[in-house]
Amino acid sequence: QVQLVESGGGLVQAGGSLRLSCADSGRLFSINTMGWYRQAPGNQRELVAVITSGGETNYADSVKGRFTISRENAKNTVYLQMNSLKPEDTAVYYCNADGRSRGLPGPYWGQGTQVTVSS
Repeated sequence: QVQLVESGGGLVQAGGSLRLSCADSGRLFSINTMGWYRQAPGNQRELVAVITSGGETNYADSVKGRFTISRENAKNTVYLQMNSLKPEDTAVYYCNADGRSRGLPGPYWGQGTQVTVSS
């Protein structure tokens, strides 16, 4: 069974940086599209960044230029480097794996990791 485990969340001051990691236990990591989503209290879950198996990336406008998604297939891990953090980035961040573009199952979700940005 695919299991996604996020780490790296925490409390940081505005302007600071965090790097989130998501380790995937599945055998099909290298061909999955991987993404990061977030959900703030009272808000819907929104896509933050996504990276395809071919390395193409897309970002929400709100994080473009500040966040970078990357993957290291040899470690079955996807990262989200978050720089210049703002209080509005505060949310629970969820890792997502999706193989549907290749006819494989998905989506899978991690348990979430809390990111809190203080002003």
